[in-house]
Amino acid sequence: MTCTSTPRPEPAEPAERSLSARVLQLDWQRARGQLDEDGYTTFERLLQPESCAALRALYGQEALFRKTVSMERHAFGRGEYKYLAAPLPELVQVLRSELYRQLWPVAEGWSRTLGKEPQYPPELDGYLARCHAAGQVRPTPLLLRYGAGDYNCLHRDLYGELVFPLQVAILLSRPEHDFTGGEFVLTEQRPRRQSRVQVVPLQQGDAVVFAVSERPVMGSRGVYRAQMRHGVSQIRGGERLTLGVIFHDAE
Repeated sequence: MTCTSTPRPEPAEPAERSLSARVLQLDWQRARGQLDEDGYTTFERLLQPESCAALRALYGQEALFRKTVSMERHAFGRGEYKYLAAPLPELVQVLRSELYRQLWPVAEGWSRTLGKEPQYPPELDGYLARCHAAGQVRPTPLLLRYGAGDYNCLHRDLYGELVFPLQVAILLSRPEHDFTGGEFVLTEQRPRRQSRVQVVPLQQGDAVVFAVSERPVMGSRGVYRAQMRHGVSQIRGGERLTLGVIFHDAE
């Protein structure tokens, strides 16, 4: 009898090149314009249902994660999330690299508008090397799980001095089927104004790209910094899982 080892499960994307091509073919001109205008943009069906299901299935495989966080314990809300360990699953790694490549021009443009020196290499590997040299060596992509009554307080994902100004969340569950409630929420605080709130509707596989912390906004007196936060409203029933793709690593 021949014994064979069982390989580590990977999300069943048809091929790495297929996902890379899908990211490349997205309407980035529209997306970059909306990011500059509103601080966020969305893409429909970035991931297929099979890939969403495969990513959801990773949640119970503890060996794939470096840390589990109980949100209620830290007063972040209610629910749980887990940071993936290195090496990242191939699908997550491809998403992180390809999305970074397309978002890099926006990050550089925002830096110039805010009067900062250019600070983002055009490839993710170059940026992560900079993070690691600064002591930010722990990967930050994560899976988030919410059950009935859970929610995520408004927050910013800052893990050290180096911050890539954009991040991505991809909904892995089906609204009104796997869960109810649980809307993705963004707030923007402009100087001398009340906060603006955006509820971003998402379907399974949809991605939302949004500002991590701040973004430039042109006002009557020139450019100012709008402060951004994001969260998830209370889940009324079922279970909601999300993939979060953050580009800067953590200390």
